Amino acid sequence: MVKPRKPSRSALKQSALVTVAGFLVASAVLRLIPLAEPAMALVGTEQDGGTPISALQDPDLQSLLDRLRAREADLAAREAALQDRERALRIAEDALEVQLDELIAVETALADTIAAAEIAFETDVANLTDVFGEMKPKQAAALFSEMDPGFAAGFLSRMRAETSAGIMAAMEPHAAYSISVIMAGRNANVPLE
Repeated sequence: MVKPRKPSRSALKQSALVTVAGFLVASAVLRLIPLAEPAMALVGTEQDGGTPISALQDPDLQSLLDRLRAREADLAAREAALQDRERALRIAEDALEVQLDELIAVETALADTIAAAEIAFETDVANLTDVFGEMKPKQAAALFSEMDPGFAAGFLSRMRAETSAGIMAAMEPHAAYSISVIMAGRNANVPLE
């Protein structure tokens, strides 16, 4: 006769754990059944074509449900409005980006035009200064006497000192004085510090 084997200690622990786990699962299922019955009843009425959730007998629940639906509709409308606003802002931002690029291009072109005009102006003034410098002092003095003193001072200050001295010596004293006052005062307002 075969002697029955005695279960090992680890096998006993394992079967005890399985039994305890089974009791815990059964306890959880029993606790969930009362909570699930109303939900199942509601789901059953919706699926069976029975009374919908909105037609429940409880007026407080119906009022709450109506307020939740109204709130949901309000939130959906607000979300749609925010999305429209966001699209409008993106469109405006893109348009501003294009305008900014155009403005930068125009500004660059304008700066190039101004630089070219300044170079041309400087070239013209330098050439005219050379022409006046090559003239005989008496002839140049007659021209400078007719000019505005500020304009004449600009040309004379660009010439070599000997040339402008000869022209101013040939001018009437009053005109030469006016020009020399302007030339002397040109840098009077420059800060010294």
